[in-house]
Amino acid sequence: MRDRHKRQRRSAADDPARLFPPPRPRAGDLVAGVGVAFILIPQALAYADIVGVPAAHGLFASALPPIAAALVASSPYLQTGPVAMTAFLAFGALGSLAEPGSPEYVGLAAVLALLVGAIRLVIGFAGLGAVSYFMSRPVLTGFTSAAALLIIASQLPAALGSAAQDSGLVQDAAWVLAHPASWDWPTGAIAAASAALLLVTRRISPLVPGVVLAVGLGLAWSHLAGFDGAVVGDLPSGLPPLSLSLPWSRAGELLLPGVVIALVGFAEPVAIALAYAAQDRSRWDANREFVGQGLANLAAGISGGFPVGGSFGRSAVNRLSGAKTRWSGAVTGATVLAFLPMASVLDELPRAVLAGIVIAAVVPLVRLGRIVGIARYSPVQGAVAATTFVLTIALAPRIDEAVLLGIGLGIVVHLVRELRVDVAATVDGETLRIAPAGVLYFGSAVQLSERLLDLIAEHPDVRRVVFDLEGIGRLDYTGAMTLKGLGDDARRAGLDVEVARVPPAARRIVDRVWHDRPRHLRWWRR
Repeated sequence: MRDRHKRQRRSAADDPARLFPPPRPRAGDLVAGVGVAFILIPQALAYADIVGVPAAHGLFASALPPIAAALVASSPYLQTGPVAMTAFLAFGALGSLAEPGSPEYVGLAAVLALLVGAIRLVIGFAGLGAVSYFMSRPVLTGFTSAAALLIIASQLPAALGSAAQDSGLVQDAAWVLAHPASWDWPTGAIAAASAALLLVTRRISPLVPGVVLAVGLGLAWSHLAGFDGAVVGDLPSGLPPLSLSLPWSRAGELLLPGVVIALVGFAEPVAIALAYAAQDRSRWDANREFVGQGLANLAAGISGGFPVGGSFGRSAVNRLSGAKTRWSGAVTGATVLAFLPMASVLDELPRAVLAGIVIAAVVPLVRLGRIVGIARYSPVQGAVAATTFVLTIALAPRIDEAVLLGIGLGIVVHLVRELRVDVAATVDGETLRIAPAGVLYFGSAVQLSERLLDLIAEHPDVRRVVFDLEGIGRLDYTGAMTLKGLGDDARRAGLDVEVARVPPAARRIVDRVWHDRPRHLRWWRR
């Protein structure tokens, strides 16, 4: 009876639909949540610029989503809100549908957030959290490095005070770099100082508020020195507008990008949560996290925001600041809500500061050396990573298409490799020993059959065949039937057949297939 009650309690705890009772908040949650909010607010303005929506919508995406995620989040440290990679994926999906910054564009961004939220909810409630591991490491590495470079390129005009030519993201960045006469040097100095400050403080400790320092110094410079470059501008004061009056007629055009963002954008929360769960020796539930992130995106959509995700940097600060439960995220969202009526204090913040914040945030994601490292270990997987990198750059800003192509390439490479089964053969007197290695299934079984026929033809004196299955990693029904057929063919050719060292994982299927085998086929096991 006691064991049954324990099982019932355990299943309830693992249910992604279970919202309550929530964990008891701790004092550290309050301190950590408020501290993270001061970092999130300027980052939200910067990431709104990446998406292409007015800065205020970055704040809207930072208020209700962390509170919604806190209801069911599996990780006690994960901080939800605008993040660079998800923001850039959203820009890639929206950029060709409407003019960035226009009311229609803002509405489409909210629709995209709602679609991402709905997809993540379906995945979480269906218990399909394992799809978060679907994108292979080479694809993820190639995509992330290229996307980070594209994000840096998108910030160059703002960082250098140069007008974009509207000829394409990469083309605009190239033009700006090639025309230093168009640079505004005070603007460039502010962006460089902001990025350098963040990079230096990050090396000291994640708890050093480099973002807050950069914003404070930027505001001070703007007021005291009379900065005449681009600034954030008028930020509306008030709570987020809640509405579902959105351009739903175009939702179909955003469905595929929504699926990509729902899956690819979940890679960062997975990495964060798994790392901290391992350090704390605690459990983590991908399905619950999908539900939490789904609720966060629904909240972002109805409050005028855009797709959101989990932030590695803010989560690290949250943990180091003493957070103990998921309520720290709710405190962060509540702090942003309390700040919204006072948002106008950031009106004079130079946009170059925001550009510096973005650049500093994504520079660590450029890992070209890691692509080279993958190629050293596996040239084929290195080629997958490099191809994904090139596709992401070439298809910008539609990097969602590059992700799909990279995933498809990874699957093709996997299938091609799975079609191969290495067959080692030795001949000792009248005995032919065949040792296949790899996965023996319907796609690769034909190679074993062809190899046996060739060997029998090459060695007419052979009277006995031994199939050594120790090197088989997996064996499906077709593979087992192929083995049985090969045994029958060898018997009809006048050969004795033996099967040796069957792996434990393959014994069940082989036993079933060979259950009615003839007496002269001897079954050996180690």
